[in-house]
Amino acid sequence: MCSLALFPPPLAPGRATLCESNNELLSGTASGRPQKQESCPPSLCFPRESLKLHSRTESSSKAAFLDHSETLWMRSAAAWRDGGCTGLLDEITNSNTEVPKWLSVSSGFSLALLRWFSSFHGSMFPHLTLSSEDMLAEFSQVLNWSDCVVRAFAWHPHTDKFALALLDDSIKIYNPKSGTAPTLKHRLQRSVAALQWKPLCASALAAACQNCLLVWHVDPCSLSTRPSSGCAQVLSHPGHSPVTSIAWSPSGTLLLSASPMDTAMMVWDVASESCVPLQRVGGGGVTFLSWSPDGSHVLASTPSALFRVWETRMWTCERWPCVKGRCQSGCWSPDGSRLLFAVQGEAVIYAMTFSDKPGVPTCASTGPQAAAAVADLSETTFNTPEGDITVGGEIQSLSWDPTGERLAVLLKGDPQAADRPTIIAVFKTRTNPIFELLPCGFVQGEPDAEPRLMQFHPNFQHGALLTVCWSNGRITHVPFYFLSAGVPHFGLGGSPSLPRPQEGAADFANQSLFTELLS
Repeated sequence: MCSLALFPPPLAPGRATLCESNNELLSGTASGRPQKQESCPPSLCFPRESLKLHSRTESSSKAAFLDHSETLWMRSAAAWRDGGCTGLLDEITNSNTEVPKWLSVSSGFSLALLRWFSSFHGSMFPHLTLSSEDMLAEFSQVLNWSDCVVRAFAWHPHTDKFALALLDDSIKIYNPKSGTAPTLKHRLQRSVAALQWKPLCASALAAACQNCLLVWHVDPCSLSTRPSSGCAQVLSHPGHSPVTSIAWSPSGTLLLSASPMDTAMMVWDVASESCVPLQRVGGGGVTFLSWSPDGSHVLASTPSALFRVWETRMWTCERWPCVKGRCQSGCWSPDGSRLLFAVQGEAVIYAMTFSDKPGVPTCASTGPQAAAAVADLSETTFNTPEGDITVGGEIQSLSWDPTGERLAVLLKGDPQAADRPTIIAVFKTRTNPIFELLPCGFVQGEPDAEPRLMQFHPNFQHGALLTVCWSNGRITHVPFYFLSAGVPHFGLGGSPSLPRPQEGAADFANQSLFTELLS
């Protein structure tokens, strides 16, 4: 099994990762950063001070408009709408002077019984006791989501434009080839946890919000910088909130949504605004979704120590238990035959290989019903001239580039310890004819900036391009220049000219960290 000990040491303070060239990562200072390559999008920065945050929440302003002269039935209807059965019983119990005594007593008894059952259920699934905001922060793929300036990011699958959600609940769309950057706002667009563009479509963008899903239809040829809220479809289902994850099918015909409060995974037909719930017993909800690139499988994580892999031909699923915690993150190989995933509380990357027959996974290890551990990212201490730096530990998210040759792993680190930074570890990967992992290096940013979110560009022509959203509100792009092994090349004339690599860095291109032949 591979480990971080074979990686080159982290960069010295004040230096940032610029790009990969000739099998090694090049670094430099922020002031000495080279001018943008034509193949790379521009970097952006969103200072926290420039965002207009909400001064008060909707719940805090509700009392200012409450009419205290409402009748019991009007208050009961409002309580049912806002709090469901619990709210209705609580309203009847507290209105003992307006209702018969037997109704007040029976409502109080029913309310106590319901609260006891809810507390018992909450002890089995502790996440049910969290607020919507805390639940989104707990299950988001973004590190420290509640305090992050950029809360969601999504590249368009076919063009160079991307969308991002900010702390002020606005969504911005950027296209390097256009001088217009539309800003999307909607009264229901609160606490955006995920964004994803619809495949094979230029204008549809799905957003996972606190109480619903929004599907924006933004004309790419429009010059408007503030599209109307009428451009957004609202998709909602009772009990299906907050929405923490969404996933389009590769064909763009279906949209999946997940909520930790709902044990059903919703399959949406956006055109008809209808959904079909896919429900299974156990798990306590659904937290994270990932659709394989070939469309054959869907990874569905739950708040509990199990996850499911659905096959999309007959919509049956395989149930996979975890030893310690829930499945935190996962990603698919470009051909959809291999799934890499990480478990909360573990510093290990696991892999599962799927056979050609849908719904029948086979494992890379010899044990039955078990995934193969392919990388051990336990804490490793590097001795540097500036002192010891410890890297590794629990994994926040995984991202695999579309060529299948670079794997980025966001490691949480310890924000309270300066010598245990949050960092991105990048592996070189090979999927054919066998699966192998090779070390590449660490991606680091400016001083006092920690990575929060990362995603690979879906169509980078010169290798792989990793977009990183940092804690200071900056968005940068790190290119990995290489010739893809899956495409025949007859020369090096197409590779971009880059600075000469710095001497002293070790070349790990021929050192295999993991191979199926040795497992």
